[in-house]
Amino acid sequence: MALTKVTEKIYYLINEKETDRPLLGYIKGDKYSLMVDAGNSKNHVEKFNNSIEKLNLKLPDYVAITHWHWDHSYGMHAAMGKTIACEITNEQLKVMTKWQWTDEAMKKRLLTGEDIEFADTNIRKEYKTFQEIKITAADIVFKNNLEIDLGGLTVILKNVISPHSEDSVIVHVPEEKVVFIGDAYGMDYYNNCKYDPVKLESFINTLENLEFNLCFPGHSSPINKTDIIKFLKSQHKKICVRNE
Repeated sequence: MALTKVTEKIYYLINEKETDRPLLGYIKGDKYSLMVDAGNSKNHVEKFNNSIEKLNLKLPDYVAITHWHWDHSYGMHAAMGKTIACEITNEQLKVMTKWQWTDEAMKKRLLTGEDIEFADTNIRKEYKTFQEIKITAADIVFKNNLEIDLGGLTVILKNVISPHSEDSVIVHVPEEKVVFIGDAYGMDYYNNCKYDPVKLESFINTLENLEFNLCFPGHSSPINKTDIIKFLKSQHKKICVRNE
């Protein structure tokens, strides 16, 4: 699977459902490049890097993490560039660096609610041995917002209100009119799959007020602004009907 070129500055590696690998982005500035999300393993990162090198692009100088969930962060130790995360994400990464990776410890985390069955199942699929799992904190930590000049291209990282996770960060590239939203549009799998209508409405408002043409969700193909907002509004309507 190769990297897909969207514009001269924007590329992406599509998500893979087999082991819940998310979509990974590549943003190419004149001086620096940035990877969106670190993937779920060293193998995932290597696949991304190999795809970059085939296009004669340089490996990313920075790696922006959209939220702490394993599939977006467990490749951080293998990433070549400086990793960037918001404060809330980084605190959870620090917690996970202390996790033990044995069958017994993993089963215990399911009982305590620290982890969920969907993640546990896919971690076991992705990794041949638990010893391969390495979790690291970020090199660069920010609060609320961070603007990065890649050279002729601005990248804005913004911690937004989202139904998926408190630390959800979107990656906006104004000049290219694109935004990477990670899983910010989804339900909260670590809170009984709750889909908070208030938080979802706030996220919809964020997107409506953001200037972009193309949106990159974490686990599906790119979608235009009109369609992503239409989809999220239909989801919001369904939630409200169920809650009546």
